[in-house]
Amino acid sequence: MTDLPPLHGAVAAHPRTGRLAGCGTALVTPFTDDGDVDERALGELVEWQIAEGVHFLVPCGSTGEAATMPPEEQARVVRVVAERAAGRVPVMAGAGSNDTRRAMQLSALMEEAGATHLLHVSPMYNKPPQRGIVEHFRAIVDATPLPVVVYNVPGRTGSNVEARTALALASLPNIVGIKEASGNLAQIHEILLHRPPHFSVLSGDDALTLAVMAAGGDGVISVVSNATPRAMATLVERAAEGDFAAARALHERLSPWMGAAFVESNPIPVKAALAMMGRIANVLRLPLVPLDERFAPTVRAALEAAGALGAAA
Repeated sequence: MTDLPPLHGAVAAHPRTGRLAGCGTALVTPFTDDGDVDERALGELVEWQIAEGVHFLVPCGSTGEAATMPPEEQARVVRVVAERAAGRVPVMAGAGSNDTRRAMQLSALMEEAGATHLLHVSPMYNKPPQRGIVEHFRAIVDATPLPVVVYNVPGRTGSNVEARTALALASLPNIVGIKEASGNLAQIHEILLHRPPHFSVLSGDDALTLAVMAAGGDGVISVVSNATPRAMATLVERAAEGDFAAARALHERLSPWMGAAFVESNPIPVKAALAMMGRIANVLRLPLVPLDERFAPTVRAALEAAGALGAAA
């Protein structure tokens, strides 16, 4: 996007608070036509993301289709990302599981693969009570030296990490933040009001990033930045500076893409978008399938509006 102001450089910690901050891209995992991880495309995606100014990278989350990867393959993806990042930005590896023992084992694998942080989703399917969620994370942080970010996404897990639970987790050693994708701004505000100084609150919804940061949040773990990394990173930087007029203008420009990125289950639309941009093959693993053709014009138009395709790119 040629008319964006220059970035101030990738900073994964807030200069005053030291909290994890900025725009982290929830990376897709490119696959070859045979269904294997496309390491070349993944490495090139990492290079492009860093060059465009994202502040940290998040492989092997929901967007990365980790649910269909065995542990060894997840570790291979994280290793590629960490090696290509080469210390230029943090690498927050998804290591979540609804089996606490497996989550602990995945944490060790991700550390060995080069992750600097871990993203742990609250247990899905089991629907533990709030005290079970706390004990799940207590076991994880006892098993890893890496900083852990809690991921609250009730739409996928079937249970919510309540504000009081998030604040209890914030008191555990090595839990440094939360990716909040509940969509509940009142809950997010409650966490922001009572969090300890070290605890980062990151939006888990692209469309709510501006609102969360206006309330005092620290950034976003973004899906749309897979295709529009510079624009989303700049939006977050401007909001962090208090320049909400500039941040709002970018939000409005990206708004059609923020909607189009979720016309079908994530990461179906964003993989279609990256394929349109010539960056990856449009290959997903079952039970996910490529974008329904009736949505392709919507995705393409949104990318053009964002400046990621066409004359404005």
